[in-house]
Amino acid sequence: MASLRVSYLLLLQSILAFADGGSIGINYGRLANNLPTPSKVVELLKSKGFDRVKLYDTDSEVLTALANSGISVTVALPNDLLSSTAADQSFADNWVQTKISQFYPATKIEAICVGNEVFADPNNTTNFLIPAMKNIHASLAKYSLDSAIKISSPVALSALQSSYPSSSGSFKSELVEPVIKPMLDLLRQTGSYFMVNVYPFFAYSANSNDISLDYSLFKQNPGVVDSGNGLRYNSLFDAQVDAVFAALSALKYDDVKIVVTETGWPSLGDTNEIGASQDNAASYNGNLVTRVLTGGGTPLRPQDQLDVFLFALFNENEKKGPTSERNYGLFYPSEEKVYDIPEVAGSQSTLVKGSKSQVPPTSDATKTHVSAKLYLTLLLQFWISC
Repeated sequence: MASLRVSYLLLLQSILAFADGGSIGINYGRLANNLPTPSKVVELLKSKGFDRVKLYDTDSEVLTALANSGISVTVALPNDLLSSTAADQSFADNWVQTKISQFYPATKIEAICVGNEVFADPNNTTNFLIPAMKNIHASLAKYSLDSAIKISSPVALSALQSSYPSSSGSFKSELVEPVIKPMLDLLRQTGSYFMVNVYPFFAYSANSNDISLDYSLFKQNPGVVDSGNGLRYNSLFDAQVDAVFAALSALKYDDVKIVVTETGWPSLGDTNEIGASQDNAASYNGNLVTRVLTGGGTPLRPQDQLDVFLFALFNENEKKGPTSERNYGLFYPSEEKVYDIPEVAGSQSTLVKGSKSQVPPTSDATKTHVSAKLYLTLLLQFWISC
């Protein structure tokens, strides 16, 4: 009986491995004074099945700890270095040489975020973004790393002029010509992708009288029909992602892929931060993991898999702002879970452990694929639990 059970496990894992699903990564922020050592963090990532991690800098201790771990790493050039990088190619060369090539390929650096939410930066660094991106790419080419390491820059949804309904998605007019189009041209030229940070929590918290909580948390709900194209949405996340796709399409950049570089839900917030709770955070992140790994795209792009980075690995006690900012973590600094969500067993193997809720398919085009794959996933869970 034991050998039969093992055979079934191997068969089901093989089926799941060849099914098309997205990938789940995690943001590893370090604005805290009580976090585990980087080597312990790497062990935590591996034990929970995360094979992609996104950083907010290029800390040498962290990059060294990630070496030979099998984890793909996205690093960042901070906003405060954009002006120097934009103004001086030699500065960019030195940064790439000391922060990237020194660690690659032992550390599997797959992408560089040149800045973060630059358009929302109060220090007004937008004008430096495109020159900085071009110089970093030139530096990667100098060290023969440009084919292996992508460059992009995470964009907040506040860069959109319109996002509702999703089909009306468009970028702010003042950003289009000076920065959005040049960025998209560079991404297309280098085979990179558009990074976007997507937070249904913000929209729900500010409009809880108009937006359903179930719709925000991927729970069963009647859905929302887009008046512009007739597509039905079962989650606010999908609607927000499709608003970005629509904005790209309006500028004739349908071929540029999207990666969601941040999304999450806080487990604690101030009294005016409606919806911030452990239960809601567990529902959002747990249902998101299941929804991404069981395959299928958005209603507008049903065949495109979703690649998503959860925010964040830890609660960070030194982050400024409202209480929610310090409570997005899946884990406390002690490595104890803040709440339970499915574990991630690799971005392409798409095995989810511990989830018992089926996420509504985002469109009829993905319903069969998602249901069949989720059935196999749940069947595999049953065998594991036996």
